[in-house]
Amino acid sequence: MGEAWSWMREAVLAGGLIATLITVLVLMTGSWPPMVVIESNSMQHDENGEIGSIDAGDLVLVMSDDRKNIITFAEATEEGGVYENYESHGMPGDVIIYQKNGGTDTPVIHRALLEVVANESGGWDAPGTTLRNVETITWTFDIQCPYHGGEYDLKVENWDPVHEGFLTKGDNNDCMIDQPAANAQNQGPGLSGTNSDGSVGPVQTVKGEWVVGVAGAEIPWVGAIKLGLSNNSDSVPSSTWTKLAFTAFILLAIPAIWERVANRVMETAPEVAQAQHEEEE
Repeated sequence: MGEAWSWMREAVLAGGLIATLITVLVLMTGSWPPMVVIESNSMQHDENGEIGSIDAGDLVLVMSDDRKNIITFAEATEEGGVYENYESHGMPGDVIIYQKNGGTDTPVIHRALLEVVANESGGWDAPGTTLRNVETITWTFDIQCPYHGGEYDLKVENWDPVHEGFLTKGDNNDCMIDQPAANAQNQGPGLSGTNSDGSVGPVQTVKGEWVVGVAGAEIPWVGAIKLGLSNNSDSVPSSTWTKLAFTAFILLAIPAIWERVANRVMETAPEVAQAQHEEEE
């Protein structure tokens, strides 16, 4: 009975700690769920993965966009701009989590390249650029694109955003922009998604209400466990499993090491020696 009660008490304490942690994360991020598991390598910067960028198998905190002003790549690279040199997850600008076309597909976690805002005169403005009251968006980003053995800067030309919102791209998707209408012929087809009415179509400019949140801090490797259990681990860098196993070993070893060190300290403490001496007398 005593042993069973001990196990029950430990389980209740563990459950309480987990519930407390989740509550703190929800209060801190202002979103639910407070974190997501990265399932693809579309944001990966290195073949073997790296801390600081978003790799498949990472856990990423989801900050509510109500609490975090979204800074685009264009704003972060504007010379002399308010947000010049701002970086998140290894590149200029914020990474956002959004629902494609406001539908129910798995959310996409990609970088916000540019925001388009309706001008009072009927055209479009793009913060972080010189574009004001324009009919279509033409802009060149400082992002190198490999093509036909050479490189060129990513360019959007005569793009009609249709409505306000964000232009987005995965860091590892070469120069393919999510929104097909913004891609040049050699950049790729872009993404498609389920619309709110259930139909399928090309991904549109990301409206503010489609944004689930902004990518915050990452917890590397831990989410790979979920992907492995769901047979969805193809995108996880092979080195992640080694790093995860090593981390688990260290975490499991810490209590044993701590107990041994504590026992050694207790054995050599003057108070213990004095007590033993008094018992012998």
